[in-house]
Amino acid sequence: MTDAAGRLRVAMVGYGFMGAAHSQGWRVAPRFFDLPAEPVMRTIVGRDAGRVEAARRRFGWERAETDWRRAIDDPEIDVVDICSPGASHAQIAIAALDAGKHVLCEKPLANTVEEAETMVAAAERAAARGVRSTVGFSYRRVPAIGFARRLIAEGRLGVIRQLRALYLQDWLTDEEGPMTWRLDKEQAGSGSLGDIGAHAIDLVEHLTGSRVASVSGTLATFVEERPLLGETVGLSGTASEERGQVTVDDAAWFTARLEGGVAAGAIGAFEATRYATGRKNALRIELSGSRGAIAFDLEAMNELQFCDATAPAGEQGFTRILVTEPEHPYMANWWPTGHAIGYEHAFSHQVVDFVTAVATGEDPEPSFADGLRIQRVLDAVTRSAASGSAWTPTA
Repeated sequence: MTDAAGRLRVAMVGYGFMGAAHSQGWRVAPRFFDLPAEPVMRTIVGRDAGRVEAARRRFGWERAETDWRRAIDDPEIDVVDICSPGASHAQIAIAALDAGKHVLCEKPLANTVEEAETMVAAAERAAARGVRSTVGFSYRRVPAIGFARRLIAEGRLGVIRQLRALYLQDWLTDEEGPMTWRLDKEQAGSGSLGDIGAHAIDLVEHLTGSRVASVSGTLATFVEERPLLGETVGLSGTASEERGQVTVDDAAWFTARLEGGVAAGAIGAFEATRYATGRKNALRIELSGSRGAIAFDLEAMNELQFCDATAPAGEQGFTRILVTEPEHPYMANWWPTGHAIGYEHAFSHQVVDFVTAVATGEDPEPSFADGLRIQRVLDAVTRSAASGSAWTPTA
């Protein structure tokens, strides 16, 4: 479903970190990929008129708007891209889908399982009318992840018995760092668990085709009060002398049992923290199978470590593969062989896949139902940590 000129006119709600990344994706994707529809960056939405206008100019949108409802009511909008805090996801997504707009919603899908369930119901109603929706788990679109998934599908790892999935950051290690919406449960839903742990869970399920069936978790909050933001300067703010309460987890750990797919019966160890001193954006996945293993670290995102356990004993061990060849997912559209790409390219690939699905009438992945499943895992970890239960089912 496009307009008469074969365009998809986009309204994006939110203009912070994710708004910048999504803007880059919308702007760059049609210049490097031959898309079946032309995305048009029509409207950017934010509550502060001055700041959203500054973002409009900076990111290259045609119009600025302060009310997302007006963007949804605009007959010239075909797609609504939701980059706002999690507390707003359900309301905006449901309204957009019911209005016949395709929806790309940032992860995690919602702040609660109940909200996610209402979003899935809206997505199912909309799909019956040809309206598409997807969740922005952008790391699925990193070429090394796509290549790893291909190796697993080809049976190169055999049966996966054990896995480790960690997302390690350190941007909260300064306890005088200011409060942000990401530290407020009302806005964010959860802390490290939902913000970055959701990525680790999704990648494990995406790579293996298996599902996290039960979990045993622990959550911790290390710093319970932080300075509030004071005067706004540009698109950011300065710290004030007032302090706010941190109401989310700073770090999460859990073990998991998986079912289905090539990792049926496997045990997984997961960690998500924003207190891992020295780790800037280390999303690390290691899958150990009967025939081989893979290891990936987002801080070396153009590389995949692969161990072929079927090789002669004297030749076994991890081999570094530079994932920059035209044969690797997405890479044929970028630079000559051996030239690396960066974090922002995953958002261009996300646009490519979403626009292609919408234009060809297919259901994009991951679906809202996939997002709901991740939400249920997050909820099970939270319940397990609160109760001290050894194992908590995710369904």
